[in-house]
Amino acid sequence: MHLRGVVLPDADVRDLWVRDGLVSFEPVPGAETLCRTGWIVPGLVDAHCHVGIRYGGGDEDHAGAIAQAETERDAGALLLRDAGSPIDTRFIDDHHDLPKIIRAGRHIARPRRYIRELGIELDDERDLPEIVAEQARFGDGWVKIVGDWIDRSVGDLRPLWSDAILKEAIDAAHANGARVTAHVFGEDALPGLIDAGIDCLEHGTGLTDETIEMMVEHGTALVPTLVNIDTFPEIADSAGKFPTYAAHMRDLHRRVKQTVANAHEAGVPIFAGTDAGGSIRHGRIAEEIAALGAAGLSAHDALGAASWNARSWLGRPSIEAGAPADFVVYQEDPRVNPEILATPYAVILRGRLFQRHGPITGHR
Repeated sequence: MHLRGVVLPDADVRDLWVRDGLVSFEPVPGAETLCRTGWIVPGLVDAHCHVGIRYGGGDEDHAGAIAQAETERDAGALLLRDAGSPIDTRFIDDHHDLPKIIRAGRHIARPRRYIRELGIELDDERDLPEIVAEQARFGDGWVKIVGDWIDRSVGDLRPLWSDAILKEAIDAAHANGARVTAHVFGEDALPGLIDAGIDCLEHGTGLTDETIEMMVEHGTALVPTLVNIDTFPEIADSAGKFPTYAAHMRDLHRRVKQTVANAHEAGVPIFAGTDAGGSIRHGRIAEEIAALGAAGLSAHDALGAASWNARSWLGRPSIEAGAPADFVVYQEDPRVNPEILATPYAVILRGRLFQRHGPITGHR
């Protein structure tokens, strides 16, 4: 296969070839030309994507998980960071037509302090370091813990773990070669998580100027999952028994764009994740990129958060000689017209063409 176009992020016009599923910058005799113009983007990344959770809740079977992965692929998301799944999705590794999944094992929570039957529930928090170490060995370099959730006894979001046990648990993950991320909506859990050395925060809607500064000091990343945060008003509407919690969720939703803008301006690394699975349908990475742009990231940075920057953060190559040929081709510059992200001209995964929507008629 041969392609010519504007290759992001450097925006150089160049020729690419694909041989045996890998990128080549040297001509490949007899290669079929896929396009002579267009914008070529390293395969998109959904950095918070639950393949294996059925839409509406519950465990997916193998066929359903495959269908979810196919939906992500067709949207151009060719690398998925699984931020917790109730099923073992290693069987997807045998399907070379599906995106690569970087697994984080199962969510780790406390009884009645997360979505029922989704995670591992610990009666005694002192077991957290051992279970984190176990999940670190099971996953692909990540562990996911639940940092806060509604505590019905107080009627609002509350941390699940003591600061001391978080430090032990995160140290245990690091000792086993894994990074740690945490689900966290509110404010109170953030200082303990960041001080304990956590590597990433999911959602992070409760961030303040102080905790943003802590993230910068510790090099903590943020995956804000803005597609998910749009559901907060609905969650609040369903929480009639807990008016304090409902008001809190509405407030977090109201200020989330400013929260993300503040974090970005301060220098917090931000990456795109949709939280697909459960209540969020798969294949919405284009919407998440647009939401990051609406929250203050430049079009270039918003796309990078779901492509080349996310790939570097996760230790995966972009468009490099000898790297897997994973990229998405667009008819127009997706930084100028972000709406084009929802309709890629071509999706190429491991050198195989999976989408092709007619000839590219635009020109540089």
